[in-house]
Amino acid sequence: MKQLHALVLGEGSRDLIILHGFLGMGDNWKTHAKQWVAQGWHVHLIDQRNHGRSFWSTAFNYALLAEDIHHYLTENKVEHATVLGHSMGGKVAMLLACLHPEKVDQLIVADIAPKTYPSHHQMILNGLASLDFSVIKSRKEADDALAEFIKDAGTRQFLLKNIYRITPTQLGLRLNVDVLKNVSEQIGETMGQELVYQGETLFLKGVNSGYIENEDKVLIRHHFPKAKIVSIERAGHWLHAENPKDFAQAIENWWQL
Repeated sequence: MKQLHALVLGEGSRDLIILHGFLGMGDNWKTHAKQWVAQGWHVHLIDQRNHGRSFWSTAFNYALLAEDIHHYLTENKVEHATVLGHSMGGKVAMLLACLHPEKVDQLIVADIAPKTYPSHHQMILNGLASLDFSVIKSRKEADDALAEFIKDAGTRQFLLKNIYRITPTQLGLRLNVDVLKNVSEQIGETMGQELVYQGETLFLKGVNSGYIENEDKVLIRHHFPKAKIVSIERAGHWLHAENPKDFAQAIENWWQL
């Protein structure tokens, strides 16, 4: 089984696994990671398959993503860890905790619920798939091309972090767009009703985000009986970037040290 790429920071005795969202990468979490390293954590910023510097594969679903993380923990001799996941990464973290509870000391889920979500990434994926790097030679040119599909400048800047230089004159994407453009419905899939994690769990929701609604609390506590749900003011779905101070403080007020 192939190994995931990870940026590992700190020398603390407590392991913290951070799982990015769809079309992201572990590096997106470096600022938070450095803060938690200073508090004694050993932080693993993992790139999931078809993302970042990790391997590409035509196979892509939550069962595989969760097993990738379990394999990473086993191979790196991480006996148990706190696991934090945002969006897609939150669903991976939830499934990992339910399937391998012995590996998960505590679970933190950022702005996602264990329910089905309608596909809503297709325009973004179409934009990424349209990038022609035989013509595009700079990030500015890539930004201009993406603007035809994605009007929000912040979203484009997030996506442009995936661009890198294959050679000094050739740009490319770290994302496996050819696979990811066909899995947007799978990204919205729910969890099996039988899955339950009995450990301590924190759900964080952005007040301006619609990803976790009041009626989802019953479903959350069905799967995660010890769940605590905390709202982050002045934040939407990207709550860790939109209000990083309150996001980090909510976690630090909660986790069991």
